[in-house]
Amino acid sequence: MPILGDPSDWIDPDEVPRPVVTFGATMAEVGRIELDLHRHMKGQVLFVQCGALSCEVEGGLWIVPPRSAVWIPGGALHSITATGGLEGFAAFVDPAVSQGLPETCCAVSVTPLLRELLIRSAHLPALYDEGGANSRLVAVLLDEIATAQVEDLHLPMPVDARLRRMVDLMMASPADRGTLEVWAKRAGLSERTLARMISRETGMSFGRWRQQLGVMLAVKWLAGGASIQQAAADLGYESVPSFVTMFRKALGTSPGRYMAERRPGSSANSPESRRADVSK
Repeated sequence: MPILGDPSDWIDPDEVPRPVVTFGATMAEVGRIELDLHRHMKGQVLFVQCGALSCEVEGGLWIVPPRSAVWIPGGALHSITATGGLEGFAAFVDPAVSQGLPETCCAVSVTPLLRELLIRSAHLPALYDEGGANSRLVAVLLDEIATAQVEDLHLPMPVDARLRRMVDLMMASPADRGTLEVWAKRAGLSERTLARMISRETGMSFGRWRQQLGVMLAVKWLAGGASIQQAAADLGYESVPSFVTMFRKALGTSPGRYMAERRPGSSANSPESRRADVSK
């Protein structure tokens, strides 16, 4: 398939009669790119090699940093936003061969093998020959997707209109550290009602949900080139160590190490990753 850099290169994957159709995508730093709500018959894996994506699928928001991917089942209504430069791959999977793949949307880690399989499949012709080496390649690709480790880069999104307006305000002004009481007044709700609605629609407390929002935004900004200091300030933290502590509790590592491990050619034990595992 073509390496997409121009919208005119796009071929509707649902119209290609092959079990898996993979595109490569490269976009220069042209600002914000948005794909409005749409759906595909085929499920899809969106893998980010450089840059970051945010993907909203019915009931949730996923952030996809480098070396991660998001799986979107066939038929799921979704929108995608990319900021700045982006390189990655998108594999579309026919429902007939999707047995064993996740039934719901999820973010997953991309192993070196899965990455190489996506790259290799993206260089196959649109109507590649079936029944031989290409079919074996696709079968291994599907096995790797099915066994990929799920990552906690998901933010449940409420559907109540009042809550969605509140969420839009929180995402537009993430440094606003207003309390539950403050946000309840803004939403025209009692504090108890807001807490109950957030819990019912997201499965999280207000504080836990807002912390997860902060983690998601931080990953997105850091992947886009923001510094740790800038991400901390934009989330309203008074000190970088406080932000780093929150990030480490949520994802198990410091923001510096998290991003260092996702740069091309890096590994968890590389000198670069070890130097990045600090609170600055």
